[in-house]
Amino acid sequence: MVKQSSEMAEQKPDGHITHHSLGDDNLSSPALQMSTIDEKALVRKIDRRLLPMLFIIYVAAFLDRYVSRVAVTVVALTILPHRVNISNALTMSLPKDLKLVGNQRNVALCIFFVPYILFEIPSNIFMKRFKPHVWLSGCILGFGVVMLAQGFVKSYSGLLATRFFLGFCEAGIFPGSFYLISIWYKREESLQRFTVYWCSVIIAAAFGGLLASAIQKMDGLRGLHNWQWIFILEGVLTILIGFSAFFLVTDFPEDAKWLTEEERKFVIGRVGGIEKDQTITGADVLKFFKSFKNFLGAVMYLCVVVPIYSFAYFTPTIIRTYGYSVVQTQLHTVPPFAAALGLCLITAYTSDRLKLRWPFVIFGLILAIIGLAILMTVHHSFSAEYAGICLVAMGIFTAGIAILCWYVMNLQGHVERAIGTAWMVGFGNSGGIIATFSFLTTDAPFYHTGYSICIGAMCICAASSILYGILAVYHNRTLRETNGEKEARLYSL
Repeated sequence: MVKQSSEMAEQKPDGHITHHSLGDDNLSSPALQMSTIDEKALVRKIDRRLLPMLFIIYVAAFLDRYVSRVAVTVVALTILPHRVNISNALTMSLPKDLKLVGNQRNVALCIFFVPYILFEIPSNIFMKRFKPHVWLSGCILGFGVVMLAQGFVKSYSGLLATRFFLGFCEAGIFPGSFYLISIWYKREESLQRFTVYWCSVIIAAAFGGLLASAIQKMDGLRGLHNWQWIFILEGVLTILIGFSAFFLVTDFPEDAKWLTEEERKFVIGRVGGIEKDQTITGADVLKFFKSFKNFLGAVMYLCVVVPIYSFAYFTPTIIRTYGYSVVQTQLHTVPPFAAALGLCLITAYTSDRLKLRWPFVIFGLILAIIGLAILMTVHHSFSAEYAGICLVAMGIFTAGIAILCWYVMNLQGHVERAIGTAWMVGFGNSGGIIATFSFLTTDAPFYHTGYSICIGAMCICAASSILYGILAVYHNRTLRETNGEKEARLYSL
């Protein structure tokens, strides 16, 4: 017997959406019960058609962002404590070539997040209107074009302009992909799929530095600096991915032409009967922000994003203080990400099986706090610091995807998920701005300020998660008392 797991939605003339809630575990659709479709085989078919291209798109987007950070920050990070071998640390010359001084490097990193945060909700609304294969491919294509252009900037102002438009183009990719994934799967299947997509971030972060280190050897080729080659090659690759995405990204279930009519109806029914003609209005956006739970979701994600971005910043710095070369440093950054990848996959499988999110969120946060405490207090043992780095990576990435999935899959239908994914990711990524100014070279070598900020963020995240869980319990109890359990659209815990 196949159980229906979401809600029916009806749009009223005034633009508001009325949800007719269906319990995840308590209501079965007769049409689904009578279907001869093999549900497991259909889910595998969806996995093959939906996830690989989204994964490739965000590997390209995050890789571009990561190698941009490497190119912009690497010289600034060479001014480290006495243990650094300066001849090995001086690698790329972007700050010198563009005559960056003072905090201009930080501003160049920061300006990316301004359009990235502001345009995420509008982007999801446009994606619903124009279809995912058009919108997402356009976003990644535009991202590649701007990245290519960044390889030819000649001044600080040109760098700021390209960084701004990179943020503008990428704004729709991450939240749009999670929005799309959430519409295709039931709640108890979702974290494993979210994690597969989330792993694109981990893989890009793990190998982005290695790629940048390899490209740095192209310095002077055809009269171009190595940092220019990074942007040019990454831009060309991303443009090619953008053209491919137009043909390979799938749309929402109701528009998926690669499914038969019976399969489309089955998919829509199993995830809650999402209606095709749902539209998103300004009234829906205002209604969304009347719920305190939606602010809590954004705060949870913000507080885990701060150490995620900071981790990308401070890991190479810590390793370099022990005198490793650039390539050795990048090689040492891979195992923490590999450990994070393994724990994320194990957690996703276990969490989906148990249909629980909250315990895994808290577990990840505890790991991260322990790791940060080690890094803050231990300064003369590379083994201990490296263990701390691994614990931080495992904790923040595990908690991050569990928080995102927990919140998004508690939202209902196209309207809430379109707004909610964009709001959570957009607000949360303001943590990237905080991280940019948390680990400054003036605080080297101990970075007490940066570690304190990250530990504080983790504690706020834990408190917000506990409060969100309490509100979820209250929400479920209220629905059961009002509508009866069979009609209740219960929140997961």
